[in-house]
Parts: sequence; structure tokens; C-alpha cells
Amino acid sequence: MGFLDNYEDVNARIKRFRSEFPTGRLIAYIEDIDVIKGTVLVKAEAYREYEDALPSAVDYAFGNVAHLTNNMKKWLIEDTVTSAYGRVIGLLTPSEHARPTVQDMQKVENLPADPDPWSNRAAIEDIPTMATAVADISTQLGGELVAEAPRCSHGTMIWKQSATGSPKSWAGYFCTERTKATQCTPRWYVLRSTGKYEPQV
Repeated sequence: MGFLDNYEDVNARIKRFRSEFPTGRLIAYIEDIDVIKGTVLVKAEAYREYEDALPSAVDYAFGNVAHLTNNMKKWLIEDTVTSAYGRVIGLLTPSEHARPTVQDMQKVENLPADPDPWSNRAAIEDIPTMATAVADISTQLGGELVAEAPRCSHGTMIWKQSATGSPKSWAGYFCTERTKATQCTPRWYVLRSTGKYEPQV
């Protein structure tokens, strides 16, 4: 038994789709393309009935001209669309074969072995933490990070403040308990010269 014997050909998948869904349709969209790098991302949608408003299955295929043989390089888009169709049909109508197609696995078989990026400590250290990512977004968009609302024994407290233009400004987090006698103590804030409310100390 050969390496590719457990994988289904895309053409066979398309024929199976046509026989199972005679009025079905397949649509492909180019989601992203970079003609300099020679890459393309294709989205495929499969509809069981021609009149269906929403697809029954959606999948993607990524094509890279560097992974194609010389005689296939000029067919990068067509090859990637075909792969996307094969993947979305495999998602919609599973068969006894493995989900990747023969064409997918032929590409894998011909790929040069790339170094494992996760074994490279420098690559791992370049990945931002959640804290640094949030800080970067805040800096770039000019946003303000708002602290999470405090909690009391009755749950998350709610923010209340005086109306704009009131003679006396007040603000704070208040307990959500309806019975006044059992409400938790409010956490008061004061209006600073910066125009922002800060916790009262």
C-alpha cells in the first residue's frame, strides 16, 4: 500500500459532491494574494442547494508558488482553488478516506524540511505577552485601559456618578443588592485635577 492510497483525489470529491447534491454549488473567493511573495489564500464555500442563502461548509486553502513544481507555478491560483474545493467537500461530505486530498499530501511529500520555529528560543521570545499586546494597542490607538470593576459579596459592583454639570461631583462602585440594609459599603472615587476619577484614599 502506497503513501497516497488512503487519500482521495479532488476530482473524485467533486464528482461525489455533484452526485450527492445535484443542485448544490461551490464558490471560491481569493481572500488574500501577494504577487511578490507568490502566495494566495482561497476561501471555498459549499452549498447543498443552489438557493441556500448560507453555505453548509466553509474551508480554506493556502497556496505558495515556492512549493509547486516548475510546470505548475503559473497555475498557482487554479491549484489553490482546487485544493480549497477538495477541503470544503471533505468537510461537508466525509468519506472513508482521510480528510486531506491526494493533491494536498503530494505537496507535503515534496516540501523541504523546515526548522521547527518552536525550538528556536528567539522566536518564542518574540511572541508578545497579553500584557504587552494590550499596552501596544493602547499606545497605538490612544485608548485608555479601564480597571476591572470590583466585586463584593453580592457580585460585580456597578459604577455610578453624578450628572455632568452637577454642583458636587461624586462617583463610585456600588453594591447590586436591592435591600439597603444588607448592601455592601460603596467604593468612593474623587475627581482629580486631571479630570479623571481616582479611588478615594
